[in-house]
Amino acid sequence: MRCPYCRHADSRVVDSREADDGQLIRRRRSCPECGKRFTTVEEAVLAVVKRSGVTEPFSRTKIMSGVRKACQGRPVDDDSLALLAQRVEEAVRARGAAEIPSHEVGLAILTPLRELDQVAYLRFASVYKSFDSLDEFENEIAALREAREAPAVRETGTRHAVAPRSGARAPKLNG
Repeated sequence: MRCPYCRHADSRVVDSREADDGQLIRRRRSCPECGKRFTTVEEAVLAVVKRSGVTEPFSRTKIMSGVRKACQGRPVDDDSLALLAQRVEEAVRARGAAEIPSHEVGLAILTPLRELDQVAYLRFASVYKSFDSLDEFENEIAALREAREAPAVRETGTRHAVAPRSGARAPKLNG
């Protein structure tokens, strides 16, 4: 690493620390020539490959602005959008690839958005998945309803509790 003060071609690492949950590494360096200290920041660059083939850096801000459009008029605050963008970035980085197709970024948005606001999810999904008919909307709404009912099925073991018929006797136990 070249010293920013004297331009000497080498420096010595004095201290290294992770920042932003391991996304950044800050290194404190010392120049053996002039003795001055300076800090460098290392970050793994994540690139998004668009459909056209153009590559651009991943941007949480871009995620937030796209999702904000789907959330217009919905009770969703900026903090929730920032957390969603963070979850999306974490999911995308967890794949371990330096470049990721924009399609996969869109897929990574769908699950946290569904949990945040179902109406905003439908808006986003309708554009992202290019819904062409009412049937596609109805199918997505049915899937949302099914997912909402699924936890109740797991907890009780049945979808609806069945009440005994009036006048029916409880089974006799031996003993």
